[in-house]
This record gives sequence, C-alpha cells and structure tokens, in this order.
Amino acid sequence: MGRKPSKRILLKLSGGVLDWNNKKAGLKFLKNIAKEIKDLIKSDYKFVIIIGGGNIWRYRDNIDLKLDRVDSDHIGMLATIVNGLIIKDVFNSEGIKTKALTALSAPAVMDLYNPSHANKLLELCDVLVCSGGTGKPFVTTDTAAAMRAIDLKCGLIAKATNVDFVYDKDPNKFKDARPFKALTYKEVIEKKLGIMDLNAISLCMTNKIPIIIFNLYKKENLKKAILGKRIGTIIN
Repeated sequence: MGRKPSKRILLKLSGGVLDWNNKKAGLKFLKNIAKEIKDLIKSDYKFVIIIGGGNIWRYRDNIDLKLDRVDSDHIGMLATIVNGLIIKDVFNSEGIKTKALTALSAPAVMDLYNPSHANKLLELCDVLVCSGGTGKPFVTTDTAAAMRAIDLKCGLIAKATNVDFVYDKDPNKFKDARPFKALTYKEVIEKKLGIMDLNAISLCMTNKIPIIIFNLYKKENLKKAILGKRIGTIIN
C-alpha cells in the first residue's frame, strides 16, 4: 500500500468482540486477537485500542425505554469501561503489557485520560486501552478513535469489522453489493458510505491519518492489515 506509518497503531474494536452470545466472539476470540497483537509487538508495534460498548448498551437499540439521551450515552460510555477492563486484564494475562485509561471519570477503576499522561504510558507499555469514548455525550467511539490517533501520533487507524471491505450497500442484505479496495476520505463523505461517522473521517482527512477497514473474524487478518497486505479497504 506504499505506506510507512508510525508503528503506533490505533485499533478500533466494536463491543461485539466481547459478545458472549456470539459463537465467533467472546473470550477465546479475544485471546486470538491478543496472540496476533503479541506477534506484531515483536516487530516494535504499539497499540492504542478504542473499544465500543454495543455488546452491553446502544442508544439506538434502547430508544423504546425513552431514556434521556445524555443518560443513555453515559451508560454506553460506562459499557466501554467494562469492556476496557476485560481487554486490559486478558491481555496482561497473555503476557502483553497493557494499561487502560478512561475519558469518563471512574477513579475507582481507571485513571482519567489526558494526552500527556497517555503518551508517557504508551512509552512504558505495549498496549493502551482507551475507554469512555470522548467522555462527552452525542459523540461516537469512531470520533474517539480519530481523536486518540491524533493525540497519540498513530500512523494508522485499523477499524475491525465483520465484513471484508467497505461496500456501496450492506453486503448482508444485497448480494450485488460492490466492494471498494481503496477510497479517498472525500469519496467516503460524498458517497455517505457510513463505515465511520463523518466527524471521524473529517478529523482523519485533516490530520492525514490513513484508515484500513478489515474483517477481524478471519484468521491472521489483523496482522495482514497492519503489515500492509492486500486485504480490506484503505482510506486515505
């Protein structure tokens, strides 16, 4: 793909990787992710992980409860803290030096995120898990991923999904969905492809951070994505 980015990688994971009801996900799957990351660490890569909370709570899935939107978003942010703690402890148990910070104050379980502290921690560990989204309601974890990639000088955002590429329409619903192997930021915005929220794409475009969208559920795909193999969709 012709890129030699910083060896700091922002890995965006959905809460779905910790969905215990999904036979493809759960603890065993998380340990497989840890193994791939451990192999990449041997080549001097460091990882910032942004984790979603959709396995526990999603605003759009709970609209019928008629909760206050701010409260609902705070529940979602708390869900990412739960997931972040799981990732931190599992990775440490697999021999990966992992720390965790949160943008939403939760002093009993995690230190509060700030860029200076996060950069210092990342010098000392191999993986930094950033939970709590941005700490603000009405903002997605995609935007949190873009912001952390900027803060922590990451050379690539690797967004893990359950599909092989970005498509012109939902491949799970339309058999004729057309895959894209490469896109510009502007094409993603103009085509309204919806693979990441537009604010996140705009931040990446302004700061020239490439994005790769790839299928995490295929063996070794994480390593292939980071090492620049021909998989997924590259956006730059």
